[in-house]
Amino acid sequence: MSSSKVILNRPQKLCFFYGNRKPTQNRPTVRGGFYSNRQIPKKCGHPTAASQPHFDLEKWDPDEKLNQRIPFEKDPSEKFFLLAKKLSPIARYIVDAFRKHKHWNLELVADLNRLRRVTPKLVAEVLQFPYVDPRLSSKLFHWAGKQKGYRHDFACYNAFAYFLNRANHFRDADQVPELMHMHGKPPSEKQFEILIRMHADAGRGLRVYYVYEKMKKYAVKPRIFLYNRILDALVKTNHLNLAMSVYSDFKNEGLIEENITFMILIKGLCKEGRIGDVLELLDQMRRNRCRPDIFAYTAMIKLLVSQGNLDGCLKVWDEMRKDRVEPDVVAYSTLIMALCKGNHVDKAYELFRDMKVKKHLIGRAIYGSLIDAYVADGRIGLACAMLKVLMDDGYRADLTVYNSLISGLCKAGLVDKASKLFLEIVRQDLVPDFDTVNPMLVSYAESKKMKEFDGVIEQMRRMQVPIISGLPKFFSCLVEKTNGVSMALEIFEHLKKDNYVSVPICNSLMEALLRKGEAMKALRLFHELNNSNLLPDSTTHRIAILCFVEAGDVQEACTCYNQMKENCLIPSVSAYYSLAKATSKIGEIDASVTLIHDCLANIDDSPMEFKYAIRIIHVCKSNNAMRVVEIVKEMVEQECFPSCISHAAIIYGMCKHGSMEEAKRVFWEMRESGFLRESDVIVLDEIIVEQMKKSAADMVLSGIKFFGLEKKLKAKGCTFLPS
Repeated sequence: MSSSKVILNRPQKLCFFYGNRKPTQNRPTVRGGFYSNRQIPKKCGHPTAASQPHFDLEKWDPDEKLNQRIPFEKDPSEKFFLLAKKLSPIARYIVDAFRKHKHWNLELVADLNRLRRVTPKLVAEVLQFPYVDPRLSSKLFHWAGKQKGYRHDFACYNAFAYFLNRANHFRDADQVPELMHMHGKPPSEKQFEILIRMHADAGRGLRVYYVYEKMKKYAVKPRIFLYNRILDALVKTNHLNLAMSVYSDFKNEGLIEENITFMILIKGLCKEGRIGDVLELLDQMRRNRCRPDIFAYTAMIKLLVSQGNLDGCLKVWDEMRKDRVEPDVVAYSTLIMALCKGNHVDKAYELFRDMKVKKHLIGRAIYGSLIDAYVADGRIGLACAMLKVLMDDGYRADLTVYNSLISGLCKAGLVDKASKLFLEIVRQDLVPDFDTVNPMLVSYAESKKMKEFDGVIEQMRRMQVPIISGLPKFFSCLVEKTNGVSMALEIFEHLKKDNYVSVPICNSLMEALLRKGEAMKALRLFHELNNSNLLPDSTTHRIAILCFVEAGDVQEACTCYNQMKENCLIPSVSAYYSLAKATSKIGEIDASVTLIHDCLANIDDSPMEFKYAIRIIHVCKSNNAMRVVEIVKEMVEQECFPSCISHAAIIYGMCKHGSMEEAKRVFWEMRESGFLRESDVIVLDEIIVEQMKKSAADMVLSGIKFFGLEKKLKAKGCTFLPS
């Protein structure tokens, strides 16, 4: 029994380990000393599903902070150490020293001096590591160069240039060739190629040209591929003149152009619209027996189309035919669609017939472009014929084509045919939108065919097309017609019976009435809208302010403005300007200045006169009339002629910061300069007196409130104090 107990209590076999190793079941790490029992440390990874508490969906609260936290956040230094694994041990030591000290100091230099020697390969390796402070890497580069017998090699200089560009110090990177020259290593083409590639990728064309000039300074001749890189960078950054000067140097070197050299220059010339130079380069390509292929010609046509140069497109097309290059479908479709948009539909149709003869696959977009072009040109018969060709070729017309045809038929007065086309759309199970029926509705409204008008509306309702959202566009089109406003009001009254009313519709009608000068009718519509279940929006209030000002009811305009402020709505620039002008005319100077401040605070594109008004108020602090007059003259030079808003700013500023005499002097000087009439000066003098009285009264009331004398004055029977 005793022997068995001894066997059971025998300690486990002890193991000896040499250093730290990756922990496994058979080779655990040492914990606490050289000798240890066979212990396997617990892994500190992400928590497993078993270790996590049970999740109850009913008790889950998305607003709880614990649930808003990311469950497994990555350590910010994880990426650093992941890349540091790829470094050599000594390079990792240097990077860790940078990470430890964070600044170039004596302790960091002492750590670097522990190394026997830092080689150029090691410096290049550290410079290529991205997660290091650029100042420390730059200091390391210069510190390593001071070692005895040390010389930077080309790889080290290249890594230094890449490092400076990565740190956005590209101007310093351009000085690396000078640094190499000072160190006795003349820069080669490779160093300049690195700089050119970095600047070209970043879109710095002028920097590319600067590096090219530096190449000429060091007598380094670039090869053809580097010339192409320089030309491409200059053309892409819209420096064509510099590219042509580089090309002249290319020619003087006696080099022979490649296809890509010609194409880079041709693209730049096409972008600038220099078609004559493009044709000269094409002739030169023919002499060099390197004619462009169809892809090059298509690229030229696309570039000219993007610039809207249709004449240049046709000239390039003729050159392509001269070279006997057969255009493909992409070239045809690009040019045809561009010609259709540019109102050259006859030429586009000729190219379309060429495609039919050559049996190319014609896309539906080409048919649609031709139909749209014929409709825009007023040739609705040819547009319908093109629709027949489209359907004969096996295509099905889409809704865009039908919308264009219906619009053209209605403009030509053929509403019955447009109605038949609309029924064809319904028969083909296409779902029309409001753009489809809008021309028909306008035509029916003009001809007062209300039965047909109601039939279209009913058809759209049965197809569940939103009618209310489309009617504002209908009214906007209708009011542009002759006598359109009266027709729009009749249609509006007709649609109210079926409750087809919305705020945008009322906004369109109010704006049309205001433009026509019938502000009172627009205000009646505004009051009717207020009494209904609909809630006016900011556009409604903006138009209402203009209407109230037009009608001369400034008090109601101010009330409407206050309602907008209460509802956190911002008036338009025109509403601000008209209301400020109206309040200035009736002598409400404080209200006018308040409106100016609000407009400048809420709207970026405020009127220039508002900005000058604030400047005038600021200059009035000097109580110098001549300085104010100089501001007024500057306004006139900027074609911003002073109005009653500027007069209100002068009165406000002088009454608050200056004196009555200087204010009157400003207006007399403006009269001498021809900006005011004598009658205007007399009226403004009266407004100055009234404004000064208001300012004095406000100061007296403020003093009474400040010293707490209100109760005493009211007890003695004073009645002029506000309640």
